[in-house]
Amino acid sequence: MAKLVECVPNFSEGNNKEVIDALGQAISRTPGCMLLDVDAGASTNRTVYTFVGSPEAIVEGALSAARVAEQLIDMSQHTGEHPRMGALDVCPFVPVMNVSMEECVTCAHVFGQRLAAELGVPVYLYGEAAREESRKALPAIRAGEYEALPEKLAKPEWAPDFGPPTFVPRWGATVTGARTFLIAYNVNLLCTKELAHRIALNLREQGRGANQPGRLKRVQGIGWYLEEENIAQVSTNLLDFETTPLHAIYEEVCRDAEALNLPVVGSQLVGLVPKKAMLDTAEFYIKKEKLFILEEEQKIRLVVSRLGLDSLSPFHPRERIIEYLVQAGEVDGGLVAKPLGAFVRAVGGRSAAPGGGSVSAAAAALGAALGCMVGLMNYGKRQFEELDPIMRKLIPPFHQAMDELVAMVDADSRAFSSYMEAMKLPKSTPEEQERRMAAMQQGLKTAVRVPCALAEKVSGLWPALKELAHHCNLACKSDIQVGAKMLEAAVFGAYFNVMINLKDITDEKFKLAMSQKVSRLLEEAKQGSALVLALLEKRGA
Repeated sequence: MAKLVECVPNFSEGNNKEVIDALGQAISRTPGCMLLDVDAGASTNRTVYTFVGSPEAIVEGALSAARVAEQLIDMSQHTGEHPRMGALDVCPFVPVMNVSMEECVTCAHVFGQRLAAELGVPVYLYGEAAREESRKALPAIRAGEYEALPEKLAKPEWAPDFGPPTFVPRWGATVTGARTFLIAYNVNLLCTKELAHRIALNLREQGRGANQPGRLKRVQGIGWYLEEENIAQVSTNLLDFETTPLHAIYEEVCRDAEALNLPVVGSQLVGLVPKKAMLDTAEFYIKKEKLFILEEEQKIRLVVSRLGLDSLSPFHPRERIIEYLVQAGEVDGGLVAKPLGAFVRAVGGRSAAPGGGSVSAAAAALGAALGCMVGLMNYGKRQFEELDPIMRKLIPPFHQAMDELVAMVDADSRAFSSYMEAMKLPKSTPEEQERRMAAMQQGLKTAVRVPCALAEKVSGLWPALKELAHHCNLACKSDIQVGAKMLEAAVFGAYFNVMINLKDITDEKFKLAMSQKVSRLLEEAKQGSALVLALLEKRGA
C-alpha cells in the first residue's frame, strides 16, 4: 500500500478569507497532496490545515503554502488568543499509513532545512525530530511567543536548528517536527476566561508548575474566551489519545465545572480526529451506560451526542474523521468496494490475485456475518426476551470479526502482489540479487502471515458459535450450519495458502512455527464445526 503522511500546518491568520483560501489552494494544487480539512478560528486568528500525501509530496505541499504565507501574512500586525511565534507557526508531520516515525522525522528535517534556506527564516525542531531534549515540547520553544523572539534569538542556547539567528518581523519563527496524532479538543463553558483557565491548570499535565502537576497525562491546556460564540473554553491538545482519551478530558472538565457551579455546554474538535479516538470514547459510554450498540455509524453518533460535538457547528463524521476522508479520496477502493458480481469476475480473471486467499477471507467474513445475523434475529423480540443478555454477549464478537475478515480480502491480495513485485526487481549484480531475494522472502512471509491471522480470527469464534447453536431459535438452524461450514472452509483455505507459500521460504524456524500453528488451527476448525453441527442436530431431533 502507498505510504501516507499527515501534515498539519498552523498559519497565523484566521479572519481574512482570501488569505485562508490562498493557503489552502497552494496545498491542494501540489501534486500528490490531498487537502482534508481547513479549520479557521476568528478569536485565535489562526487556521489549521490538514492534508495527506506521500513523504515526498507532503514536504512540497507544506513549502508551497509557506511561500504564499510569506507574501500574505505580516506577524508584526498579528493578534489572537492562541500562543504563536510565526506566520507558519508550527508544521508537524504525522505517520498515518505504512510510514514510520523515522520517515516523518526526515520529512521535518528536509522541510525545515529547505524553508530556512528558501525564505531566510529561523526554524526550530520539536517532538520526535528535536535534536535537544529541551526542545521536545512545543510550549518550551514557543515560550514568550512572537514578541520575545528578538531577545530569544540573540541567546546562543536558542539558536535555531535551521536558518539565521535573526529576527524577521514579518515572519517570526517556525517550529516543525514529527509526532503522533494530536487531537485539538475544546470543552465549552458559560463562564469567564479566568475560570476556564483555572480548570485547564487542574487538568493539563504541566499543571501550575513542577510542584503542582495536573491530573491528566500527555495533555496541554489553557483557558480562553471565544468572543464570536460568547463562551469560554478549556482548550486542550491531546498528545496521546490512548493515554488520555477524549472522554477523560470531557468528564474531568464536567467534574471541575460542577464543583464551581459552572455549566458545560458541549465541546469542539478542531481539525480531524482518528476513528479509533471516537470509537474508544463510544466504548466508554456504552460500558458506563450499559448500552448495546454494534454499528460504527451509531457509535460515532453516540459520541457526538454525549460530548456535544455539534454545539458550535454541525459535526459531519465523513468530513472530520481522517480514515473516512482518506477512503473517500481513494480512486481504487479495493476488492471489498466492488459489487459481488465484479468481485467474482475478478477472481475468475487471468491473474494470480485475487485468488484462494481472498476467497477464503470472504468466506470467513460471510460465516461471521451469519453468526451475527442469527444473534440479531434472536435479540430484542418479546418471545425471546430471556435470550437478550446472552445475545448481547454473543453478537459483538461476530460483528467485529465480520469487519476484520472483510479487510483481509484485500490484505491477502496485497500480500501476494508484494511478492510478485519483488520478483520483478533487477538481478544483474550480486547486490541486486541479494536485495531481490530478501524482498521475495519478506513477501512470502507476509503472504503466510495474512492467512494464518485469518485462521486465528476464526478460531476465536468457535466458542461463541457453539453457545449460539445451543440457545438460538431453531428456525435459524440452517443459517448457523452454513456459517459453521463457511468458517471451516475458510480455515482450510488459509491452511492451503500457508503451506504452498512455506515451501519457498528459507527460514526453517519460521517455517516450522507457522506450519505447526496453522495445522493446529485447522484441527480446531474441523472439531469446532463438527460440534456445532452435532449440537444443532441433537436439538432438532
